[in-house]
Amino acid sequence: MSRTFPARMARHAVLIIGAATIVVPFLWMFTTSLQTRAETYTNVSIWPTSWHWENYARAWESAPFAQYYLNSALMSVGIVAGHLVFDSLAAYAFARLEFPLKRPLFAILMATMMVPTFVTIIPTYSIVAGLGWIDTLAALVVPRLADVFGIILLRQYFLSIPVELEEAARIDGCSRAGTFFRIVLPLSGPSLATLALFSFLFAWNDFLWPLLVTNADAHRTIQIGLQAFVGRYGTSWNYLMAGTLSATIPSVIVFAVFQKALVRGMATTGLKD
Repeated sequence: MSRTFPARMARHAVLIIGAATIVVPFLWMFTTSLQTRAETYTNVSIWPTSWHWENYARAWESAPFAQYYLNSALMSVGIVAGHLVFDSLAAYAFARLEFPLKRPLFAILMATMMVPTFVTIIPTYSIVAGLGWIDTLAALVVPRLADVFGIILLRQYFLSIPVELEEAARIDGCSRAGTFFRIVLPLSGPSLATLALFSFLFAWNDFLWPLLVTNADAHRTIQIGLQAFVGRYGTSWNYLMAGTLSATIPSVIVFAVFQKALVRGMATTGLKD
């Protein structure tokens, strides 16, 4: 006990410090959102001298945040749905089907993860502009309907599912598509939930691509809308923090809902080659 107690105390101290590094920025964001603009520049304490809850209402009134929220929600739902559909189909093909150049193609697919996103932005933007999709929902969703990370994640999980289950279904007369929809997908709930969570967080917090393909407020997302509080002669930090906190709530809710599925998905994803 004398040896394990200091170890436990040290472990808990490290965990507390790690938790503080995550909680304190959110606490600072919350308290700043309740201050006046003058206090954000003069108050040396993190705690506000007065509580201005009306900052949240004024932040929503200063920009069309309802439209921003709707655009972000539509974009996120479309991207998540695309990842679940197309990534799972491609992952199943690489996990179970046999076709020419299967392994080289998968190696090339993994190699694309080493290509920086900024390298592909200009050609992707040129294609979207050529199709006339600027300032449309299609520009926000279609170029990102599939994701290499999701394909690799699901492929590794599909490999961990015993192939005998599919063979038994095929003997009973089930087609290849039937085994995929009736056997593989129902057993892949944790991995699909993990992919959905990562896809939602990626889509909801994305900034660069929506900034490039949207010009009007009617199509901008919540992350772009936060720029309304950054002016030429100063930044309204109280309204900016109120808007940022409001934009963070959906991510926190989604993470809290899918937390257990995320842990199960990451723990049970196979490493079989």
